[in-house]
Amino acid sequence: MSLDTTFLTDVFIRLSAGVPITLTLAFTSISLGFILAFNLALIQTVTDRKFITWPICVFVESIRGTPLLIQMFIIYYGFSQFWETFDTLGVWWFFREPYWCSILALTLNTSAYGSEIIRGGLQSVPQNQIVAAKAFGMSPFLVYRRIILPLALRHAIPAYGNEIILIVKGTSLTSIITLVEITKIAHEIISQTYRTSEVFICASLIYLTINFIIISLVTVLEYLLSPQSRSTSASGYTK
Repeated sequence: MSLDTTFLTDVFIRLSAGVPITLTLAFTSISLGFILAFNLALIQTVTDRKFITWPICVFVESIRGTPLLIQMFIIYYGFSQFWETFDTLGVWWFFREPYWCSILALTLNTSAYGSEIIRGGLQSVPQNQIVAAKAFGMSPFLVYRRIILPLALRHAIPAYGNEIILIVKGTSLTSIITLVEITKIAHEIISQTYRTSEVFICASLIYLTINFIIISLVTVLEYLLSPQSRSTSASGYTK
C-alpha cells in the first residue's frame, strides 16, 4: 500500500486549525491552575488548622480520585440541569459554553495535582537552610521569598512539567463536549473518509510536537534555575 502524501498533507492542514484552541485551553488552564495550586499548597504548608486544610484535602482527593472526563461531564452536562438557578445568579453564560466549562474542568484538575507537587516541593526544602536564614535575621516572609519558594519551585519543576504535558493531552477530552479542537476535527475527518489510522497518526504527531516543545522549555527552565548545573557545565568546558 503506497503512502498517500496528498491525503496526509490535507489532514495535517485541517488538524492544524484545531491547534490554536488546544494551546489556548492548555495555556489558560495551566496558568489559572498554577495560581490556584500554589495558594492551596501554601495554605496547607503554613497552617495546620483542620477547618482550613480539611476542605482543601477533600477537594484535592476528590479531583485526583475521579477521571477528568467525568469531571467535564458533571460541569457541562450535570450543571446544565440547574440552569435556572445559574441564570438567576447571572453565571449561566459561563456554564452553557463548552469552552468555559472545559477551562474550568482542566483548571480544577491541574490545580489539584499541581498543589500536591508544589506542596511536596515546599516540604523538600532542607530545614538547616531555613534555620540558617532565620539565624541571619531574615523575617518569615523573606525566608519564604528568598529561600523556601525558589528551592521548592526548583524541586517541583520536573514533576510539574509532566503535569503540563498531561493537561495538553487532556484537552483532547474536550471534544466529547463538542469543543472543536484537534481530536474533534480528527473525528470529523474520519467520519468523512473512514481512514482512521492515518488521521489519528497525524493527530498524534501534532500532540507529540507540542509536548516535545514543552519538554524542551521545561528542561531549559530547570537548567536556568539550577546554578549548580550551570557551574558544572561551565567547568566542564574549561578543562
